[in-house]
Amino acid sequence: MKFIGNSEGPSLTHPPRLEIRNLTRRYEGRTVVQDVSLRVAPGQVTCLLGPSGCGKSTTLRMIAGVEMQDSGEIWVDGALLCDTSFRVPPERRQIGLMFQDFALFPHLRVAENVAFGLSGDKTVKRKRVAELLERVGLARYETAFPHELSGGEQQRVALARALAPRPKIMLMDEPFSGLDNRLRDGIRDQTLDILREEGTGVLLVTHEPEEAMRMADEIALMRDGRIVQQGAPYNIFNAPVDRDAVAFFSDVNVIRGKVYGALTQTAFGQFLTPGVPDGSEVEIVIRPQHMKLDFDRAGRGPDPTIEMGTAVRGEVARARFMGSESLVEFRTEHDDKVLRATVPGVFLPAKGTVMWLMIRRDKCFVFPIKT
Repeated sequence: MKFIGNSEGPSLTHPPRLEIRNLTRRYEGRTVVQDVSLRVAPGQVTCLLGPSGCGKSTTLRMIAGVEMQDSGEIWVDGALLCDTSFRVPPERRQIGLMFQDFALFPHLRVAENVAFGLSGDKTVKRKRVAELLERVGLARYETAFPHELSGGEQQRVALARALAPRPKIMLMDEPFSGLDNRLRDGIRDQTLDILREEGTGVLLVTHEPEEAMRMADEIALMRDGRIVQQGAPYNIFNAPVDRDAVAFFSDVNVIRGKVYGALTQTAFGQFLTPGVPDGSEVEIVIRPQHMKLDFDRAGRGPDPTIEMGTAVRGEVARARFMGSESLVEFRTEHDDKVLRATVPGVFLPAKGTVMWLMIRRDKCFVFPIKT
């Protein structure tokens, strides 16, 4: 079992490419971003992950300079970019933007789109455009119009245009969500490889945990305008700060109990709950993939030192094949709640089939219930 506290991202020995300190934004008396702080190093990809409406996009708009914060500071390479009395204009912030809508100019050719944000000598501009189109594999399309390209090709043009002025920071608001699933993985991997090679600090907004886990060096998990947990994807997934953090990444089973003598008694046996006052209620949270199923009764009683604890009789309520695994739902005599278990491959027991359920103690998370 794991008793979880907050985790912190790695410290940076040099000034971060991007640092935001205590950003807060209010609309008509409602706080939509509250006291948000984070750092992004050169070449690092940080994902702002959270449900719709939690303040992710508002945070990006403040960093880009299209919206002003009510309090807090924004720093780039150790220099102040913006606070409540000083503000560098958006066009001078050296920040690139990529969105779900590629926002290409339909009347301009590919090369002209890429060159749009560049200034200075025409020869230098042409060289930069040619270099970027070569890097994104679109050199032969420089005279094409956007409507003549596929969605993935348009995405790469948008990337080249955003990179053309050599931004220090790239802000990305769900830029891959409009792509076909078959293209998405390859396009986003190529995009991030190029950004890392350029040393660009990337702050990417997504509401999809799988995308954040795949792309991010660090994840900042947002909820109700706050960052509730920040760290490497492995740590966020395996050391969640609370029940909601576990549930954001996967389905969960939740069992409640009261603590007496540092133990919580449940139908699945006793769980060690040291440091929790007697009489407190706790939630024991377990992911479906960590439920163990058996057709024969197993377990040896409520001894908390037994890895699997006590077996509980369950009847199959429903079983579905999900592609790479099967999801089986059970009802037990101890609770009206449905318990879910996932099994690799095809496993579709008939409704009403009796099985015995056990819980892996080393994969549980125990959280005191806040009153």
